[in-house]
Amino acid sequence: MSDLPRKVAIVGGARIPFCRSNTAYSNESNHSMLTATLDTLVDKYNLTGERLGEVASGTVMHLRPTTCMTREAVIASKLANETPAYDVQQYCGTSLETVLTVGSKIALGQIDCGIAAGTDTTSDAAVGVNEGLRKILMEVNRAKTGGDRLKALMKIRPGHIVPNIPSNAEAATGKSMGQHCEDMAQAWGIKREDQDLLAFTSHKQAAQAYEDGFYDDLVFPFAGVKRDNNMRADSTLEKLASLKTAFSKSEAATLTAANSTPLTDGAAGVLLASEEWAKSKGLPILAYLVTGETAAVDFIKADKSSDSFVRGAEGLLMAPAQAVPRMLGRLGLGLGDFDFYEIHEAFAAQVLCTLAAWEDDRFAKEYLGMNKAFGSIDRSKLNVKGGSLAMGHPFAATGARIVGSLAKIIEENKGGRGLISICAAGGMGVTAVLEG
Repeated sequence: MSDLPRKVAIVGGARIPFCRSNTAYSNESNHSMLTATLDTLVDKYNLTGERLGEVASGTVMHLRPTTCMTREAVIASKLANETPAYDVQQYCGTSLETVLTVGSKIALGQIDCGIAAGTDTTSDAAVGVNEGLRKILMEVNRAKTGGDRLKALMKIRPGHIVPNIPSNAEAATGKSMGQHCEDMAQAWGIKREDQDLLAFTSHKQAAQAYEDGFYDDLVFPFAGVKRDNNMRADSTLEKLASLKTAFSKSEAATLTAANSTPLTDGAAGVLLASEEWAKSKGLPILAYLVTGETAAVDFIKADKSSDSFVRGAEGLLMAPAQAVPRMLGRLGLGLGDFDFYEIHEAFAAQVLCTLAAWEDDRFAKEYLGMNKAFGSIDRSKLNVKGGSLAMGHPFAATGARIVGSLAKIIEENKGGRGLISICAAGGMGVTAVLEG
């Protein structure tokens, strides 16, 4: 027991290319994409037939919510069928949460190794029946006689055949994530030009990383695709500036299709282990998982507030702005004590709102319990191999993508410390620290 907690080694990551919704993966499923990702990790690290401690994965867009998708993918993969598996769901933070969950079990000695992953597709989303029709069908199911069943079926009207199409609106507010983020951008005074510059930089850095071969052992071909198909190496600031706003018709609106992530299909995974297990298998250790932190904000209160500061500080995607300071406080670290920053680019505005909050004295006093602003980052260290704006954002897969990439960045740097910050629907955020 004196050897606990153990260090959690990140052996490495792998993923399939990310593709814009309804393009190359239109005929693929979460099952097929996750299975392919697991097999890519198996092949990369020679794990065929191995019984791992567990596999944790998840998806936001469930096609069959009554099944354990991850277990089905493990059975279909090259891993031993004796490998346990389960689903996790925390919106866009899902696969970073699976990393923290599997990592915690390794640290506590419950398992020696495991895969943390995530997958999502909006091209193969579940389409539900109309709510009125659902109630009628349930009434038919409860009926005891043929006459009662026929009586219930006679209630069906033409309007009942309209399907229930999935949307990304928040149930509590009815507003989309983009509309919430537009509110945040207005509250924090985030300029359109700054958002476009962040998006432009994301595409340029992602394209350069591909050209440099950085992704050669991280991104593996699938369904005839070799690279993320949202990436635009030829993007220009002039092109970005010409686009119309996407979530508001207000003249003050700033969010566009280019400075927001598109709906995306894809899957990613990371192999985690104890040092002893990795060494016994002759596997590399790229970096170590140090800790993580989750947080949530009262975005419902913020949405109803007439105070623009509250609307910004507690906006839907602002939870990481509180999670990171709490996490670094436990570690005795400051915001400047990092060599690399990986902030998920759900929207360029979300990244910039988070940075603005950390640099704001009032936010620090009212939400962090600090006397002055939390701090600022060196933006040359931000998303250095590109981010979600360029590569796309399959909701549950982004965390694993970031962990795999950041671990490799740290290894190539021959050490260092990296911060991960991911906003999520439901007013939540998931964050973590990696070290080499």
